[in-house]
Amino acid sequence: MSEIRFDDRVAIVTGAGGGLGRSYAEELARRGAKVVVNDLGGSTDGTGAGSSMADETVAAIQAAGGTAIASYDSVATPEGGAKITQAALDAFGGVDIVINNAPASCATSPSPSSRWQTSRPSSTCTCAAPSS
Repeated sequence: MSEIRFDDRVAIVTGAGGGLGRSYAEELARRGAKVVVNDLGGSTDGTGAGSSMADETVAAIQAAGGTAIASYDSVATPEGGAKITQAALDAFGGVDIVINNAPASCATSPSPSSRWQTSRPSSTCTCAAPSS
């Protein structure tokens, strides 16, 4: 069986600075995709920001012979999503694949009686108490 290839395809992977997102980005690049490595670089509770995580993933992809750029914009806003997409368009001329792996975070942790409600498809969420 032949390997699935992504030659000349452009992929955006959010949350690609570590964990599964990094694995997705590296594997897509290994299979020929040009990758936009998006990571805000914040902590797991959604605070802070930095470029080192995305930069490290890009460096690993490039060291293995792949093509990648870093994006540090947040997926939590339409403006951030537009900037991530524009980075792909500017660098590679298009977008073929999107893996929205960026973690959702809330200001407070939900209790077992809380419900999670997705507020938009950009990996943001709101925590709300169940209605009575």
